[in-house]
Amino acid sequence: MEVTLPIVITTALVDSINPCAIGVILLLLGVLLKHAKEKAVMVKIAATYIGVVFLVYILSGFGLIWFQHILIGLGFATIVGTFVGILVILAGFIEIKDFFWYGRGFSLAIPKKYIKPIQERIAHVTTSGAVVLGALVAMVELPCTGGPYLAITTMLAKQFSMLDAVYLVIYNLIFILPLVIISMLAYYGVNVGAMKEWKQKKKKWMRLIAGIVMILLGIFLIYYYQVGLH
Repeated sequence: MEVTLPIVITTALVDSINPCAIGVILLLLGVLLKHAKEKAVMVKIAATYIGVVFLVYILSGFGLIWFQHILIGLGFATIVGTFVGILVILAGFIEIKDFFWYGRGFSLAIPKKYIKPIQERIAHVTTSGAVVLGALVAMVELPCTGGPYLAITTMLAKQFSMLDAVYLVIYNLIFILPLVIISMLAYYGVNVGAMKEWKQKKKKWMRLIAGIVMILLGIFLIYYYQVGLH
């Protein structure tokens, strides 16, 4: 058994349409369109923000793989795979719950204590401020976006190679793709408010798809470590 490119691409695509990540970039672009004197400034700030998100995510991914690879090398492979698999399955059920009863009980979202600081930074964002904003958002939105990423990094950690490193880069490029597309649409005049409305209407479907994929990933991950090692 091995992790294949289709698995990486499919998981990354599902992770990339996460409403948390899309919501923050839409909020940022809405502010930039109001206050940026030139669209070139908007592009520069948005590109800096997206670039930092990409950098933090990929460094976090290598860190997770390194840590898990050490545990696997110490003989805890089955425990790591099973624990993460169960965790991802539970996260998937939470996402599916939000399809039916959004806002009730526990949800995978950016912690409330970080929402106001993010909004404050966005309201006065500059190019240098976008670096801090990107790092902050990338770290605090992990509870919202981290399920599929945790599953993939755990799969890659089993027998980490140069190909797996390439897979991780591809995953993160796909993850930021919607942020790039949304920024380009805003640059070319597509109404940010309309995109926000679209996101709100499709949010529950994004969560349903993510939930189903996470459950399948969790099951595959457990099988990958329980059976694939024998």
